[in-house]
This record gives sequence, C-alpha cells and structure tokens, in this order.
Amino acid sequence: MDAQLDTLSRQIGEHLATHGWRLATAESCTGGWVAEVVTATAGSSGWFDCGFITYSNDAKCALLGVSPMTLARYGAVSEQTTAAMAKGTLERSEADISLSISGIAGPGGGSKDKPVGTVCFGWARSGEAPQTATCHFTGDREAVRRQAVIFALEEILRRYP
Repeated sequence: MDAQLDTLSRQIGEHLATHGWRLATAESCTGGWVAEVVTATAGSSGWFDCGFITYSNDAKCALLGVSPMTLARYGAVSEQTTAAMAKGTLERSEADISLSISGIAGPGGGSKDKPVGTVCFGWARSGEAPQTATCHFTGDREAVRRQAVIFALEEILRRYP
C-alpha cells in the first residue's frame, strides 16, 4: 500500500478509536478496497467491524435491504441507493458508522447523465440520517476507484469530527 493510503488508514483508525466507534463498509465499484485499506493498519479489529461487497443489484437488495424500487427509480449509482446502502450496513452490523460506495469506474458503463467517473457515496452514523455525495473523478479504472476510496475515508474525518 502506498504512503498516502497508509497514512489515511492510520488516521481513520486513530479517529475511530478515539471516539470508540466501529466502521462497516458497503462497496460496489471499489470492490472491497476501502476494507483492504482500513484493515492494513495493525489493531484495526478494534475499530473495523465488517465489509459488504455488493456489486450486483441483487446483492444490494439481499444483503443490505436496498429496495428494488429505489434501484429501479434512481439506479445503482445514485445518492438514494448509497443512502440505503449505508443505512442497511448499520442495521446489519455492529458498527457505529458506515460508508457506502457505488459508481462507474469504467472504462465502459457510463452514460450522458452518469459518465464514467461518477461515484456516489453514503455515510451513516447510529441515530442519524444518512449523508450522501456524488463526485466525478477522472482517469482510468484504477484511478477512479482509488480516488473514491480516499474521498470516502477523508469524508468520515470531515463529517464526523
């Protein structure tokens, strides 16, 4: 793992441990990369609960409780879906904070409304409504995925100080 991701992993771990929080993740386009980053830090079992890789819509419904109607109306790459993913992750884990990611990493799969590089995020904390964001990243598949991992984790530090 490179120095930037290693530093971010340690920062997240220290932040969560300081608050006594545990993190759970729900990842689609990043395929478990967030979970890989956070568990690279020794002691992460103290602040990381679990990760769901829900690449298919069926998995989002079955494992996280995302409504098929949400997916049909807004699509998998939408803030509505990532909000539901984040909420479902909290409900199906022992975590205090969750994050979710769904996007179009490319090289194909984009559209005029949702071009390659579009990534939606959700974060939830126990007892609070989910927060969401959408970003448009540039670069190849790996670059889009890497930027998504970094943004998702940095936002935990920003949103839950």
